Amino acid sequence: MKEQILEQKSQNDTMERSSMIKTTIAMLLIYCKKYLRGMLIAIVAAVGATALQIIGPEKLKDLTNLIIKGLPAMVEGKTVIGWIDMAAVSKIAWILIILYGGSFLLSYLQSLIMATITQKVSKQMRTDILQKVNRLPLKYFDYASFGDVLSRVTNDVDAIGQTLNQSIVTLITSVTMVLLSLIMMFYNSWILALTAVGASGIGFGFLTLIVKISQKYFREQQEELGRINGHIEEVYTGHNVVKVYNGSREAKEIFEESNRNLYNSAFKSQFYSGFMMLIMNFVGNLGYVAVCVVGAALALRGDITYGVIVAFMLYIRLFTQPLSQLTSVMSNLQRTIAASQRVFEFLEEPELENETEKENSLKEVKGDVEFKNIKFGYIQDKPVIHDFSAHIKAGQKVAIVGPTGAGKSTLVNLLMRFYEIDKGEICIDGIPIHQVPRENVHLQFGMVLQDTWLFEGTIRDNIIYSKQGVTEEEVIKASKTVGLHHFIKTLPNGYGTILSDKASLSEGQKQLITIARAMIQNAPLLILDEATSSVDTRTEHIVQEAMDKLTNGRTSFVIAHRLSTIKNADVILVMRDGDIIESGNHEELLAKNGFYSELYNSQFVAA
Repeated sequence: MKEQILEQKSQNDTMERSSMIKTTIAMLLIYCKKYLRGMLIAIVAAVGATALQIIGPEKLKDLTNLIIKGLPAMVEGKTVIGWIDMAAVSKIAWILIILYGGSFLLSYLQSLIMATITQKVSKQMRTDILQKVNRLPLKYFDYASFGDVLSRVTNDVDAIGQTLNQSIVTLITSVTMVLLSLIMMFYNSWILALTAVGASGIGFGFLTLIVKISQKYFREQQEELGRINGHIEEVYTGHNVVKVYNGSREAKEIFEESNRNLYNSAFKSQFYSGFMMLIMNFVGNLGYVAVCVVGAALALRGDITYGVIVAFMLYIRLFTQPLSQLTSVMSNLQRTIAASQRVFEFLEEPELENETEKENSLKEVKGDVEFKNIKFGYIQDKPVIHDFSAHIKAGQKVAIVGPTGAGKSTLVNLLMRFYEIDKGEICIDGIPIHQVPRENVHLQFGMVLQDTWLFEGTIRDNIIYSKQGVTEEEVIKASKTVGLHHFIKTLPNGYGTILSDKASLSEGQKQLITIARAMIQNAPLLILDEATSSVDTRTEHIVQEAMDKLTNGRTSFVIAHRLSTIKNADVILVMRDGDIIESGNHEELLAKNGFYSELYNSQFVAA
């Protein structure tokens, strides 16, 4: 009974895998549909080049027979000097030159077409993946590894490109060459043809069996490659933390385990690929031997000419060589199918709602914000915010405080529509933000996060970032406001200094650049998430003054753990377990002697 269940399970897995392969190939063809005409032309050119090669051995047979007729022969005990028709030989030679020259030109044409199509498809696929990233909700990246996504953009797309460039045409030409060679062999001698086919049939049996076994290893190889890339990316990004906490050993163990799994799957997939090549080489050599032995016997009996043997020696190579190529092609196709599955899985991930039809928009925003009975959870049925309501008037500075996990950053993410609320409504100037396109909502906010993000480019470019029409005077003014101008002028290229891994900027200086960036954006609403966490006390005082200027006249939301930085907030919302438990200004909350007072005093007691 157990054996029957296992056998049934194996059959189901095989059927499921076969169905998945067919679906993936169909999706890949649909994706490349606008290039199918060019691919068809390339295939026709490749078939034509193959056909011209097949005609060659037939002409060589005629050439061999002409030469043999001209060789000296013994007739009634006397040596008879033969005569070679050099005009006929020259004619056949020119025909062979034309055939092989035409084959070369057609092969060059198909290579040029496929190389062009391959690069266009790869470019389009990378573009689609990048656009897909921009359309994915943030919750996707809560469980997906950045390294795995990068692996799909690089390794998987490269695998697909290589197959389109080489394997598809090779598959067509190989099949064409096998069929045409088979026809020509039967045309010349059915006995030698059956001999060649019988020797090669062994290889087909092994080929089919090995392809079925090796497919799962190619899939494992691509998945493990994405996993190991994700681990490397995480460890490299947090290199300092790994070193400080002596996590190198654990990181190495995880890497070695993943690397070992990658080695095992890659070894097995490549072993089976190499094993297929060995089998086909053996079969090819066996075919040579069989044709020589049988052909010699037939020639001695007078059933065939020596030219037929010469032609068959070439046909057996043209027949078995494609079979050897098919093994390599099948290996590449399996890797490509695995890569295509990963790419299309990513492209089919649920996207953010298409909001092109939403006509509402936020214009000349004053900054009035209202939260109405908000309920939200990152995981369904596990709410982080239970029933949150608050009304912030335009121009107010609102501080959001509370212990870790209270829902402070979640609240800001909902306000920015990075996540969609489960229940309730958020309004800006009375307009529900779910009725407005996300891009329009994002335009209303400037943001400074705890984790600085700078890209490789000049300091000027990092400050301006996507803002159009910014003058040099505005950049300098923003830098002076945050106390960064003097430092920038000490750099060799000033605002033109390129920021990269070699740039010697402290975390505080990087944070100041992001604050200057928020000033340049000049948005009506502002979000500051621990914006001064990376600066020293003196710099914090400078930045705090700059923030006061920045928040003046703007509705601003400040998330802070150091409560001394939000004393001048108009409203302080105290959160715990996803709900507001206290609200008021600094003095009012201290007078209540409640949870805020406990938090505030604990910082100084701990000090």
